[in-house]
Amino acid sequence: MRSLVRYLQEEAGASAAEFALVVIPFIGLVLGIVGLSMLLYANQTLQFATEAAARYYSVQTNLGNTPDVSAYALNAYKGPAVSPTFTPARGGCGPNGFQVTGTGTFPLNTGLYNTSVSLQAHACFP
Repeated sequence: MRSLVRYLQEEAGASAAEFALVVIPFIGLVLGIVGLSMLLYANQTLQFATEAAARYYSVQTNLGNTPDVSAYALNAYKGPAVSPTFTPARGGCGPNGFQVTGTGTFPLNTGLYNTSVSLQAHACFP
């Protein structure tokens, strides 16, 4: 009986046990922050590429050229691999406007939870 009381009062491994309880949620939190940051970066670069493509589409069409908007936008996109697609269209933002819609799917992996988030950006240029 006396050894059981001494065993219950021992505190030598308490910090290791506390660390084991805290490390898994902490790693999940850190990986979640990194994944969310990459998601926001992908969304921002998709928006930038879509705006640049709408501007390119407008300028090249007004010069009388037939632009390859999708290739230009894919070249302008510098974010993580979301396999973006860009769709140009005339009108929609004024009588002489040029619009481009960019879409992509971002794989959000937080270590504990994995999902796909669809991204969409829309830009008009007169």
